[in-house]
Amino acid sequence: MNQVLTDLAKQIKNPLTGVSLSDEGRLMDLNETDLVIEITYKRDGITPETKREIETSFKNLITEQYTKDKKILVKTISENSSDATGHHEENISKEKTEPAQVKAGHATPAPKRQIENVKNIIAVSSCKGGVGKSTLAVNLALSLLENGKKVGVIDADVYGPSLPMLLGARGKKPSANGENKILPLEAYGLKFLSFGCFISEDDPVIWRGPMLGGILNQFLFDADWGELDYLIIDLPPGTGDMQLSMIQATEVQGTVIVSTPQAVALQDTKKGINMFQKVNVPILGMVENMSYFIPEDQPDKRYYIFGKEGVQAACETMDIDFLGEIPLLTEIRSGGDEGQPFMSLTVNRGTRTWDSFIAMARAIDNKLNVKDSRKSKGFLGRMFT
Repeated sequence: MNQVLTDLAKQIKNPLTGVSLSDEGRLMDLNETDLVIEITYKRDGITPETKREIETSFKNLITEQYTKDKKILVKTISENSSDATGHHEENISKEKTEPAQVKAGHATPAPKRQIENVKNIIAVSSCKGGVGKSTLAVNLALSLLENGKKVGVIDADVYGPSLPMLLGARGKKPSANGENKILPLEAYGLKFLSFGCFISEDDPVIWRGPMLGGILNQFLFDADWGELDYLIIDLPPGTGDMQLSMIQATEVQGTVIVSTPQAVALQDTKKGINMFQKVNVPILGMVENMSYFIPEDQPDKRYYIFGKEGVQAACETMDIDFLGEIPLLTEIRSGGDEGQPFMSLTVNRGTRTWDSFIAMARAIDNKLNVKDSRKSKGFLGRMFT
């Protein structure tokens, strides 16, 4: 037997446990002929839905990493007939919860899906790391909440998840409902999911692109988000696998681009803008983060540490709306470190920065509530040029 094929078969996992079929002692037989690849495993305790997931996973793995030229057959052996018929004696109540599990699978292109009861999906993106994108995404979400909207947030940065820290939820774990849907955590009125809630803070993530897409699909479609006006997706830096997975998975109503004013950040940011324009995702506008620094003992003084009005100038050049500027504040930094975001603290209400976030949220909400906005050339057409 080809060792490559054998090793691939050992990667197939039981979606219910996250453990490989081989390690669970379920993998029974693997045969290959000139025309067919056939695998047999023990199915006891596996529902019809999970069986289909295993079959799809095996077929995708073989066609992606071994061969597309052979027919693939998946056979099962079951000592309990209820596993095959799908009739189980246990009656699971929808109100019952149990620990949620996240599965790393190989994603394949599929038709875009809508998330039930979610009106708008907004991506927050930057091509340059270290520009405060995640902190801004959280405060933008809280600003939309302040404007009376129902909001959820997905932390799509699997390699560096920060939402648990930013929202004061370190160590908290999501549960699952009776339909095996992940129940998002809640903080400050926001629903949220982050891969950081499923792993230890010190655990490295060493994954390839298709596995990242599988995680995003679970957060989008295998979670019970309830009714949301906005689902914010905090994307990792760059224009890589997670961005493409999001675009392939679902309709995104628009993207908010975050950059600091200096040229080296804007150079990378423009690449991200070009990517979204090429795949027809509207650019809602750009935010200039860390625009300037105000010393505590000199409130009327401004220091433009990273340059002055660089994002505004870029917006004019690219014909993109400027959504506002956010200064470099100790309160924003400390709030993120301590799990108390700037926009969650009433002591900040009425400050210039508070008002900037609120204005930004209202501008985005107004854009997405323009009648027939998806078909409006006046709104979207200009952003694609």
